[in-house]
Amino acid sequence: MNPDTDPLLQPLTLKHLTLKNRVMSTSHEPAYSEDGLPKERYQLYHEEKAKGGIGLTMFGGGTLVAPDSPAAYGNLYAGDDAIVPHFRELARRVHAHGAATMCQISHLGRRTSNYAGDWLPVIAPSAVREPAHRAFPKAMEDWDIRRTVKAYGAAVARCRDGEIDGIEVYADGHLLDSFWTPAVNRRTDEYGGSLENRIRFSIEVLEEIRRQVGDDYIVGIRMMFDEALDGGLQFDEGLKIGELLAATGMIDFFNINRGHCATSVGLAGLIPNMGTPQAPHLQFAGEVKRHFDLPVMHAARINDVATARYAIKEGLLDLVSMTRAHIADPHIVAKIMRGEEDQIRPCVGMGYCIDRIYGEGEALCAHNPATGREAALPHVISRRSEPTRNIVVVGAGPAGLEAARVSASRGHTVTILEASGMHGGQVNLAAKLQRRKEILGITDWLFDQCERLGVNTRFNCFAAAQTVIDTSPDIVLIATGGLPHAGYLKEGEEHAVSSWDILSGAVPIGNNVLFFDDNAQHAGMTAAEFLAQNGCSLEYLSPEMMIAPDIGGSNHPAYLKSLYENGVTITLNQRLTGISREDDGFSATIFNEYTNTNLTRRFDQIVCDSGTLPADELYFDLKAGSSNLGEVDQTALLAGKPQGQVNNPDGTYQLFRLGDAVASRNIHAAIYDSLRLCAAL
Repeated sequence: MNPDTDPLLQPLTLKHLTLKNRVMSTSHEPAYSEDGLPKERYQLYHEEKAKGGIGLTMFGGGTLVAPDSPAAYGNLYAGDDAIVPHFRELARRVHAHGAATMCQISHLGRRTSNYAGDWLPVIAPSAVREPAHRAFPKAMEDWDIRRTVKAYGAAVARCRDGEIDGIEVYADGHLLDSFWTPAVNRRTDEYGGSLENRIRFSIEVLEEIRRQVGDDYIVGIRMMFDEALDGGLQFDEGLKIGELLAATGMIDFFNINRGHCATSVGLAGLIPNMGTPQAPHLQFAGEVKRHFDLPVMHAARINDVATARYAIKEGLLDLVSMTRAHIADPHIVAKIMRGEEDQIRPCVGMGYCIDRIYGEGEALCAHNPATGREAALPHVISRRSEPTRNIVVVGAGPAGLEAARVSASRGHTVTILEASGMHGGQVNLAAKLQRRKEILGITDWLFDQCERLGVNTRFNCFAAAQTVIDTSPDIVLIATGGLPHAGYLKEGEEHAVSSWDILSGAVPIGNNVLFFDDNAQHAGMTAAEFLAQNGCSLEYLSPEMMIAPDIGGSNHPAYLKSLYENGVTITLNQRLTGISREDDGFSATIFNEYTNTNLTRRFDQIVCDSGTLPADELYFDLKAGSSNLGEVDQTALLAGKPQGQVNNPDGTYQLFRLGDAVASRNIHAAIYDSLRLCAAL
């Protein structure tokens, strides 16, 4: 599309601020904060999106205003002046590239823990516990209300003093929304009961903000117009709240959500992952927009340019947020402007970014390891000025494709040797589950980039050591992945069927099936759901205390929904230790560590997922002929420097292995291996 007429690239005036285009990322918290402050890592993350052409990057998902709102997921803290110089530096970085930036301000209310921060009592309008964070809140007293109102105003003043272009007050599931929703607000005073009473606290907050920053500063609100929850806020009430807030003249835009976040199921609906429709709440947002004259923005699985363009062209939104899409590719707008929409790295909706915030404490993209690591890793690979080298990559899964892409981008001559007839590796197995087909976008994008860069791919080439040596390589990268194993059973490993056998269709599914998941990640749960949907009587067995603890809260609901709908028996805290053959089936020995007892159960089929063991035969066949004997200089690797280790002066090539060819890990780890090694080659 012509940039001059592309709806996404048209400017928008928001009060006194002109945004250069209609593309934004909404406020979210990647948990890159340090001591509650947006220091260098945080700043570089947002600066990269500004470099990539975005019009507005909002930050600080739930930036905290007071000490009795302790951080729940790495939140920023704007309750004192220490944050102001960091605001200024973040604003300077973003403004240098022509983008605007805004901060989200909030008090978490009950959506946090009583046992964090300063251990002050968590507060809410009423003593109603939130299921997700499990804190029992204190019902706010009059003095709690007064001091919290002042804290909001002071925090916004710090944003203004920090040269941030504007703010949004966050309501969804946090303190303001807790006053609005009948599901939480049980008060009988002037802050409870009628709708006008329930929004009284919010209006007092806005009045205090305007008192401290004046009428010229940009102030918006992000709110759920419909909680989609029995007993919660309904659409008609949401619209009425919007009308009452707009009538005050104190807000400049609406940021629209639909749903609730008090439970994992609610959060998964509010921030939908793969297997759900694109932009599920877009028409809802458009209905809200038609009701108001104020600018409207919205985010919920708008992860492709066509949908974003449609939203603006059809007048459903004034600003379209592609938040997770920019985590996958922060240069979306720049690629649109260059006519390279087909080269945008896609967000496939894995939810890895969200789930890691609550698990490991930082958001990372499943297949763009440079996001959040901008200080160490490039988003755009530069060509080297030194002479190029001949690089052979064995394996066309995620690790191999990324190694080839990055090496070719550096200017090297690259050949991929792939044993099968197509690219993708284990990703192709994951995509056998219909709900997860979008995962193919990861390896399809990588392969397309390799094709564009002139990588020579030889399919149906089962590489032996001599095959590789015959190519006269300077560098050999082994990305042969792993092979499934049954786990370390005491007996009967040969009787186990692998999850790969089931997903590929190599082995038919039995009638009465035991699935043993000793992986606890997506690979195991993908196989379990696939089995559940194929009509067998299934028992899911795991030694864990909960189903697949390495899968985060935004992904659990979809798996559990399928297991429960298909009548799967779930057995936890027990381990498969052995399998023996019977005339008409198999006997499983199951050990309970807590009671130190064994029981024996009979099944037609026993399927196991215990991760993989490296397919490393080729690596060891080539090791003796390499100059580094396979050794990785970890100091150089972590410093982003080339590998110069020489252990064998007679070696004719460097040798490295990547991804599951090293150890059983996830997609992100495999691609990260390749990027940080090959970016320095």
